[in-house]
Amino acid sequence: MTHPDPIAFEIAGIAVRWYGILIASGMLIAVLLSCKRAPIHKLMDEDVLDVCIWMIPVGVVGARLYYVLFNLQYYNSLADAFNIRAGGLAIHGGLIFGAITALIICKRKKINPLNMIDLIIPTVALAQAIGRWGNFFNGEAHGGPTDLPWAILVDGEKVHPTFLYESIWCLILFIALSYFDKNKRLAHGQTFALYCIFYSIERFFVEALRTDSLMIGPLKQAQVISLCAIAFGIILYRFSSSHFNISEQDTSDSPESPQANTHQDQ
Repeated sequence: MTHPDPIAFEIAGIAVRWYGILIASGMLIAVLLSCKRAPIHKLMDEDVLDVCIWMIPVGVVGARLYYVLFNLQYYNSLADAFNIRAGGLAIHGGLIFGAITALIICKRKKINPLNMIDLIIPTVALAQAIGRWGNFFNGEAHGGPTDLPWAILVDGEKVHPTFLYESIWCLILFIALSYFDKNKRLAHGQTFALYCIFYSIERFFVEALRTDSLMIGPLKQAQVISLCAIAFGIILYRFSSSHFNISEQDTSDSPESPQANTHQDQ
């Protein structure tokens, strides 16, 4: 199987790529699902939307900045650095910048930031599952040579479809985290911690197959970041379980009540 034409259609001579369509679609679905799930966390959907409106553009800028910083030798101008239509977004940069943005906005709105991130993070995994198919259309983010029956053909060579491995894992992660968040979460930060742990485990092993990894010296930066994220997730889960328990008031107030919105979750 070869990757298809990366261009979906053209408008006034401007090519609209599948990469952008899939990334944008994943983000939109994530926002809609997060707003729908807001009552589970006793949050107002308007507050969730406000956070997402800031998180998404800042996250995209962070994802691009992160990617460019590790590939400066390939960019000769600011125009090249800002051209994201052909690809070049690093999920770790998006996650870092997005989480910092959520923290700032939540603090300004006096909402528990870990509660908000727990709400949003399962849908982030779903957005990743959708967005990874943009790599397929661009013929990028693939692994090395393989004879496996599900290999894809890139430049005449059969290679690992690492985008597919991550897409499937992120879809499973979305389902598992959504169930945990609704039925098993006992403390603010637990869902986010589990995302950090289990996404990073997958990313560490899949990154080993990739041939286009960003590097930190001789090391693949995604593997280094994944190990750090696993450690962070374990520490956060243990710490949140003993310090950020969800109280009876958290679970009994309705999201429509002013008290619930302001903010017993501080």
